[in-house]
Amino acid sequence: MTIRLGADIGGTFTDIVLDLHGKLFSTKVLTNYTAPEQAILDGIAIVCADAGIAPSALEIVIHGTTLATNALIERRGAKTAFVTTEGFRDVTEMRTENRFAQYDLNLRLPTPLIPREDRFTVAGRIGAQGQELAPLDEAALETLADRIAAGGYGAVAIGFIHSYMNPAHEARAREILSRKVTVPISISSEVAPQMREFERFNTVCANAYVRPQMSAYLGRLQTRLADMGATCPVFMIHSGGGLVSVETAAEFPVRLVESGPAGGAIFAADVARRFGLDRVVSYDMGGTTAKICLIEDFHPKTARSFEVARTYRFAKGSGMPIAIPVIEMIEIGAGGGSIASVDAMGRIQTGPESAGSEPGPACYGRGGTRPAITDADLTMGKIDPDNFAGGAIRLSSEAAETAIITHVGQRLALDAQAAAFGISEVVDENMANAARVHAVENGKDISDNIMVAFGGAAPLHAARLCEKLGIDRCLVPPGAGVGSAIGFLKAPFGYESLASNLIRLSAFDADTFNTLIATLTTTAEGFVRKGTQGPIQREITAFMRYAGQGWEIPVTLPDRPFTSADAAMLKDAFRSNYARFFGRSIDALGGLEIEIVTLSVKAQDERPLPDSVTLTTGTRTVAATHTRPVFDPATARPLPTAIHDRSTLTAADRIPGPAVIVERETATIVTSPFDAVMQADGTLLLLRKDKA
Repeated sequence: MTIRLGADIGGTFTDIVLDLHGKLFSTKVLTNYTAPEQAILDGIAIVCADAGIAPSALEIVIHGTTLATNALIERRGAKTAFVTTEGFRDVTEMRTENRFAQYDLNLRLPTPLIPREDRFTVAGRIGAQGQELAPLDEAALETLADRIAAGGYGAVAIGFIHSYMNPAHEARAREILSRKVTVPISISSEVAPQMREFERFNTVCANAYVRPQMSAYLGRLQTRLADMGATCPVFMIHSGGGLVSVETAAEFPVRLVESGPAGGAIFAADVARRFGLDRVVSYDMGGTTAKICLIEDFHPKTARSFEVARTYRFAKGSGMPIAIPVIEMIEIGAGGGSIASVDAMGRIQTGPESAGSEPGPACYGRGGTRPAITDADLTMGKIDPDNFAGGAIRLSSEAAETAIITHVGQRLALDAQAAAFGISEVVDENMANAARVHAVENGKDISDNIMVAFGGAAPLHAARLCEKLGIDRCLVPPGAGVGSAIGFLKAPFGYESLASNLIRLSAFDADTFNTLIATLTTTAEGFVRKGTQGPIQREITAFMRYAGQGWEIPVTLPDRPFTSADAAMLKDAFRSNYARFFGRSIDALGGLEIEIVTLSVKAQDERPLPDSVTLTTGTRTVAATHTRPVFDPATARPLPTAIHDRSTLTAADRIPGPAVIVERETATIVTSPFDAVMQADGTLLLLRKDKA
């Protein structure tokens, strides 16, 4: 398909990118909270007009959105009933009983999505090996169906104990309820067939909670696209970085909770592969949040679960766990719209509250009165008020300065420039800390990485962030301001199918093992085939542990039939991976039992590799035609700073810092310690002067 469109709905802007036979047209439109699809339609009209084509010429639309995430965070989902096994009504409230801050007497945890009065139990029991210990009480379910039907519920979630081993009771319960209940019903054995009931129950509840809203939104989007002539298929990017059909997304909307950031990670991984960089940290800063992701060997790091709506921003265990395949990253409330304030101790604070697009930062002139990061960037001279978002939005420097002085400057006896610098330094340090935490948690030294910066706000802060992290090189690719939407266009049709099934290697049965993998493969490839008939790549992973341990590590397996002799191979592979994770294996004599807990099959279509590019340090120094004052962190005062239009630069041009390189969707700030070098593919390389 040669005419493709990517649409990324963010908290502040909706980014649209049109790929017309390899030529990109892009725009940013303020997100419409009341009707999110309207921003997509407005953006499509703009890029189609720029490209000289009608919307009917589009061959595919690829969409990512934060709507599911926002619904979970803001608790704007449907009234949902949860049906579970007798005795397990309070699992989602009791959680795992772990305390992420052991001595905090005022510890706050997220309240369950579904309150206790909406959680119902039914007799019946599946055992840990999948055997039926007690029959399902179907008469009680009939009575419960009447109660739910009369209760005004918009969705139903079903989660029974050990259903990942045997889904028969869940399937039968859905069948009985659906006779009298007309709302969507989600069952945990389909949404998250993994061991650990708290995570599984929470995930199926989240899926049911957002399902009516997401289904209605996706239906409206398809209808309105057709009304404007775009009758092409629509696909969604899911949290694991692959594409799925709208129908799949509507049934399993919990898979979309990190869809936008996943597109950004794919974009950064494509840049890493193009330049042959095996260790990259992606830095995605938009209007509401900033995301940090580690990319090794051209692939983003992935996980089987993550947390939404943490009550403590960096504290694992303080949020709502969602057990789905996801590209692993750390996300903080540090975007262009993040609100700045001064706390009771006289410290500048930024985020996580965001001005979003309604009303937006004070400089937008849409009713916002509190200062945001964009206001600070404007006051420091980083942003041209007459050329923001390609001139689509005229910014008010006066409104920005007034907000900064009123809410920060007067509290700290600082002028507008100094207060703006303080705000910028705090948000940059917060992002640097988040990056350090993420790297340390993964056992990495972040200074060994090359940064890839994208998102509307990231190029404004990337050089300063590199200074704080000790990173010497940073890449700002073409289209960085709409990087996630470009990533959508590079995403494969893909799906990861997982299932827990405890298998001890001492009792390894090759036939049973092959059957499990075949079932997962059929499921994963079935979703992929809804989008493509091309060749498919498979990646098989076993999540393994020593018997008695609480958590598992991933072990990649060969894609072939297994025999009984492969038990030894599985043991060796696990011990090798365990030693890589923890420094050594703990059973040098081979006496400890090893078990497989969960199997995963990831299927995706094959994609062509990008053309390779060699990094160059530049041969021609380019002088600026004009300058403007921009606040310089090194000297703590505004300096005359060269202004360059990115579109006028050619390969090997070198721009000494300080400088500002402007383009339609963003601007790249080159601080004093860095130079910028234009690469052959249009990427900007920020290079530390003493490392050139």
